[in-house]
Amino acid sequence: MTNPVKTRRDGAILEVTLDRPKANAIDLTTSRIMGDIFAEFRDDPNLRVAILTGAGEKFFCPGWDLKAAADGDAVDGDYGVGGFGGLQELRDMNKPVIAAVNGICCGGGLELALSADIILAADHATFALPEIRSGTVADAASVKLPKRIPYHIAMELLLTGRWFDTNEALNWGLINHTYPANDLMAQAWEMARLLASGPPLVYAAIKEVVRDAEDSKFQDAMNRITKRQLASIDSLYSSEDQLEGAKAFAEKRDPVWKGR
Repeated sequence: MTNPVKTRRDGAILEVTLDRPKANAIDLTTSRIMGDIFAEFRDDPNLRVAILTGAGEKFFCPGWDLKAAADGDAVDGDYGVGGFGGLQELRDMNKPVIAAVNGICCGGGLELALSADIILAADHATFALPEIRSGTVADAASVKLPKRIPYHIAMELLLTGRWFDTNEALNWGLINHTYPANDLMAQAWEMARLLASGPPLVYAAIKEVVRDAEDSKFQDAMNRITKRQLASIDSLYSSEDQLEGAKAFAEKRDPVWKGR
């Protein structure tokens, strides 16, 4: 059996490609492999940014592999350390992840894309949450989508399962940018290199603050920040990088980030 997930490492950037012909659907084994990959990415101090994409030009990911389910994969089985697709429930993921959506992105595949921080898409990509039509719930999307786009639009997509294109996804702010298919990965790598050149401790602080503040009152969140009760904030405020940023500004030069 070939490996259903391919990786490519270039400097501080890790490219993760879901490669399960014909549609890049995810079964339990693939999900566990993805979880291990993203956990290793999270814990490797030399890696700063990840790109997630699908092999081929037709499918990014349609989500759960229904054929595997018919053969015995339980929908409530062991998805691995990061939950479905390795990202949805991966704790303390404090590094940027870019989803490069190269084609059909539906069901759990759209939920996987929503687990990234930045979503880029080929102009022919299409999206849907068709779980309603198979008598099940898009659980992660039901949690995330109404927080990302207007409530009534999110509910329409969840309740009807209808398809929509990149123009509509852009209109609702669901994706960041769209590109011709041949340019997608070059643009994803350009974005990744930009992020990889930035301050990793600040990225970690941003991601932890955003997660912590999601269900908090503003002042409660600010109190945790100012009192350094978040691990990433405490690390940042005690770091060499914090001092380097100030020195670089005063000396009118580019900072050299060390991640410590």
